[in-house]
Amino acid sequence: MEFKKVKELIDVMKENDLVELEVVDGDSKIHLKRPGTAAPVMTQVPMAAPATAPTAASAPAPAAEDDNLIKVTSPIVGTFYQASSPDAAPYAKVGDKVNADTVVCIIEAMKVMNEIRAEASGTVVEVLCKDGQAVEFGQVLFKLRP
Repeated sequence: MEFKKVKELIDVMKENDLVELEVVDGDSKIHLKRPGTAAPVMTQVPMAAPATAPTAASAPAPAAEDDNLIKVTSPIVGTFYQASSPDAAPYAKVGDKVNADTVVCIIEAMKVMNEIRAEASGTVVEVLCKDGQAVEFGQVLFKLRP
């Protein structure tokens, strides 16, 4: 690939605050990754399917009990995965103790796998998404008891 193309890809990463980008063009392949960056925030990414059914089903839960729970939300629009591969163990499941740096899931956005961290300490009491489910920005993924 030409240097100009690589520079354009780096600019795209910066403009969209992407952590990782891989492009295949014929026989050429480039994989760019920014070290030590937080999860990206993206907007206006088309979703494969609506994600309203699972969250709507869990919404009528008692509000008083949920008040003291910490909600781990999606920082991006994409596809939710509990594990790094279909045969791998989930990053976090009900009953697991997590801290702010614990990776709890992966959200794929534009062919980029983004590790999502708990950003709080506690015990996982509920996983609100299923593997392969489309998620939206700000959607609750997990609930933690502090």
